[in-house]
Amino acid sequence: MEKIMRPISGYLALVGAFVCFFGGIATFAIFQGNPGAVVLGIMLELAFIFLAKGTMIVSPNQARVCLFFGKYVGTVKENGLLWVNPFYTVTSISLRAQNLNGQTLKVNDKMGNPVEIAAVIVWQVSDTYKSSFEVADYKQYVNIQSEAAVRHLATTCPYDNMEAEGAEVTLREGGSKVNEMLESELNDRLAPAGLIIKEARISHLAYAQEIAGAMLQRQQATAIVAARTKIVEGAVGMVELALDQLSKRHIVELDDERKAAMVSNLMVVLCGERGAQPILNTGTLYQ
Repeated sequence: MEKIMRPISGYLALVGAFVCFFGGIATFAIFQGNPGAVVLGIMLELAFIFLAKGTMIVSPNQARVCLFFGKYVGTVKENGLLWVNPFYTVTSISLRAQNLNGQTLKVNDKMGNPVEIAAVIVWQVSDTYKSSFEVADYKQYVNIQSEAAVRHLATTCPYDNMEAEGAEVTLREGGSKVNEMLESELNDRLAPAGLIIKEARISHLAYAQEIAGAMLQRQQATAIVAARTKIVEGAVGMVELALDQLSKRHIVELDDERKAAMVSNLMVVLCGERGAQPILNTGTLYQ
């Protein structure tokens, strides 16, 4: 478990170090040849080294992990000039939020389609003990586990609803739900290393190059079918309205055969892609 240390102020240690340094020099200079003075001077210089070695500067959002002959003593998170036991082995760890721009991965989605996916992750160290001693290299741990989480996310969700019509969450339309799933899995994977995820977002999502053309044609065909369906629905309504108005206003009386011919002509005009070219009938309706 992480333990927070509160070391003493480094300013007092720094003043004491300068006093010992200059005191030792003055002792050597004034009492030359005196054995006692030489010993005192050496002791003052050793005290200077002792005090100076224990002095350290901790910047904002930085931490120092302290070990005493291999034993974890604690973590210093207080900022400023501080002093600790000079026999401590001190390791610096950044507590600042860091970005990871993941590389583009080619994986198969839930339906087996190859897709390209990448994510941007914002992470931060929360437990310096776990980051330092539970994993060998916590930065490499972030990279590997992030890639594994993105791959797992891609395999649990379909790319879209074209093949999985009943899917509640898809990679393309999931939006915030997909990001929440990614954040949750990353936090679970990185918790043993004392890391937390501040934010995770899908930054790139597309079909793999080998099927991108076929999927584009499929999407275009789906769009065309949907548009044609709307056109036919509207045309049927307009034909129905036209026949109903002609009947109500007694403009013309049509038998079933003439109604069928009129419906056929109107459907061709309304559903055709090109403008209709009218043909003038100089005879009767039945010629």
